[in-house]
Amino acid sequence: MKKTALDFWVGLFVVLGFVALLFLALKAGNMSSLSFQQTYAVKLKFDNIGGLKARAPVKSAGVTVGRVGSIGFDANTYQAVVTIDIDKQYQFPKDSSAKILTSGLLGEQYIGLEPGGDDQMLKNGDTITMTQSAVVLENLIGQFLYNKAADSGASKSSGAPAVPEPAPAPAFPGAASAMGASGAAGAAGASAASGAAQ
Repeated sequence: MKKTALDFWVGLFVVLGFVALLFLALKAGNMSSLSFQQTYAVKLKFDNIGGLKARAPVKSAGVTVGRVGSIGFDANTYQAVVTIDIDKQYQFPKDSSAKILTSGLLGEQYIGLEPGGDDQMLKNGDTITMTQSAVVLENLIGQFLYNKAADSGASKSSGAPAVPEPAPAPAFPGAASAMGASGAAGAAGASAASGAAQ
């Protein structure tokens, strides 16, 4: 009897372990929220998608309305092509815009949809042209450091001691020699007058 109870508890713990591993695998693969609702595919083009992954959520007003279906690369425009699958119960105007956002400071990236004002709605296979690429943290840090270095260089150059300006040149080339001759004549006359007085 004791052996049967022990086998039961061991089996229960093994099953719970497999369930936990399955949950972690689905969570890591971003497949924990599988949906079997009908969807329609919409294409987006971005210059940079950052760390966006397949199965990432597509949100509008904070509500998940779809998932990222696939991510590809357009060899003609050198842009990333993202296909999203939106639930058919959510209809968006054709002039809607999309941007890649981050949940929190270092959280996962997702696509945010901003509905437009067009009367016609998006259909399967349509393309959203108004997109905003992901904000790459490394680029922000590099830009911040570059601005800091530029500011410090500008402050150093403004704090340098002023160089004294050179004396102004004479009005005409012979002025200096004339002034020197008259000064010498004046000095000679003064010395002669002092000698006569003695």
